[in-house]
Amino acid sequence: MGPCYRSRKRGGYHVFDHTAKQALTPVDRDRQQSMTSKVDFPRMPRSVQAVYLKPLKRKALYGIPSCDLQLRSYNVRNVEFFADFALRAAYYLHLPATGPIPLPRITERWTVPRSNFVNKKSQENFERITLRRLVQIHDGHLETVEVWLAFLRKHAYYGVGMKANVWQHENLGVGKSMDVSLESMKRNLEPRWAHFGRRKNLETSETVYEMMKNDAVRKTSDAPLSGL
Repeated sequence: MGPCYRSRKRGGYHVFDHTAKQALTPVDRDRQQSMTSKVDFPRMPRSVQAVYLKPLKRKALYGIPSCDLQLRSYNVRNVEFFADFALRAAYYLHLPATGPIPLPRITERWTVPRSNFVNKKSQENFERITLRRLVQIHDGHLETVEVWLAFLRKHAYYGVGMKANVWQHENLGVGKSMDVSLESMKRNLEPRWAHFGRRKNLETSETVYEMMKNDAVRKTSDAPLSGL
């Protein structure tokens, strides 16, 4: 028994038959035609379908900051497009990324006089607005972050500037290792610091003496070379 409804004409009840043929909506009609059609169109690849979807993101396990990438542009379409590209590249490199986070705009204005002297009050105003987006990487390995930044630099989008702050983490006792490397650096630099400035050696004096014994130098010089 299906649901009943009251009839306005007779005042009675009529049983609604679910098996009765109903009018198809345009969406259902298209779906039915696509299912019954003999021609099967090839399905779009997953990589192409992903372009029309939001970029996938990986969750950070510890939340340790690794890199902050700031994108700047004068066009909102360019900066949004490149931010989307950066997030997709981070996902395929297994980097947990967050963003794009909108940052405050940078507004700059200039007033330039159109003419001088008596027409000084006729001035023209110019304005430039810089749009910014922030993409953050957490729990990322240093080498992987460098590969990600190098990939973005290689495929940089026109009209978009990049500024990256990268954090590098060291083990405990890094000060002792830096002291050891400093001592070895000093030993390598001491011979070079000894010859800093003038290089006083026999090769230089012999080269100068040979130049002064040249015939062209003798003709232009009045002083004899007997005393050298």
